[in-house]
Amino acid sequence: MGTLYVAASPLGNLGDISHRLTDVLRNAEIVAAEDTRRARTLLARVGAHPKVLSYHAHSTRKRLQQILSAVQEGSTVVMLTDAGTPTISDPGRTLVNAVRESGSDVVVIPGPSAVTAALSVSGLPADRFVFLGFLPRRGAERRRRLQEVAKSRWTVVLFEAAPRLVELLGAVAEHCGDERKAVVARELTKLHEEVRCGTLLELAGYYQEHPPRGEVTVLVDGAVDMSERPDPEQARARAEVLLAAGNTRKDVAAIVAKEFALPRREAYSMVCNL
Repeated sequence: MGTLYVAASPLGNLGDISHRLTDVLRNAEIVAAEDTRRARTLLARVGAHPKVLSYHAHSTRKRLQQILSAVQEGSTVVMLTDAGTPTISDPGRTLVNAVRESGSDVVVIPGPSAVTAALSVSGLPADRFVFLGFLPRRGAERRRRLQEVAKSRWTVVLFEAAPRLVELLGAVAEHCGDERKAVVARELTKLHEEVRCGTLLELAGYYQEHPPRGEVTVLVDGAVDMSERPDPEQARARAEVLLAAGNTRKDVAAIVAKEFALPRREAYSMVCNL
């Protein structure tokens, strides 16, 4: 029996390839690649010369059987996606299950993932998070997923194509509120890497004016547990003290919003009504 290696490849910067992956690629007979052009670029970088087969979400059963047969006959096969870790919102699960059921070994070569890379630089809580990948494009299932985003107390990680980013931010804002914190991580590890933080409203406005390109990961802050929010009377009392001290309404709203984890619009409305 051979072995199927499920290998994480660089998100963009080829300098992130590990020594272990380099060694495995140089000794592999076959690479099953989601994108054969990207795979050959990576192979050229490390001086590896395995046979490259296309294997992606729309591959035929015949191609899966070809790869499975190669493993069963003793070949070392490496599965690569476009970038990052296979099977994480990428094809590969069917092949992994088929190889394992055949009795052959499935071995992971861990490494880059857009999910963990974006979380690490987002500044949002990452001790627990929800990964939803690409949301459905339309319909009831999309609405259900958006409701999940709105209700989650943990940071939610989403993928989206750059041309649809503004639409996604707007849809999330409709369910979560304009003031929910979010982060857009774009082109991670590449020349034009960008990590932009703000509210959903601010980010939607920015990318409306600056249409994005490249690979995009969106992180949405978790919802505030209403049972843990301070008494509104405490917030009003604090605002009255700040106003009496001569602060402007705008400054008071900003201070109260930060201290009491209130949306800025809500805080400003409260201050104006005092």
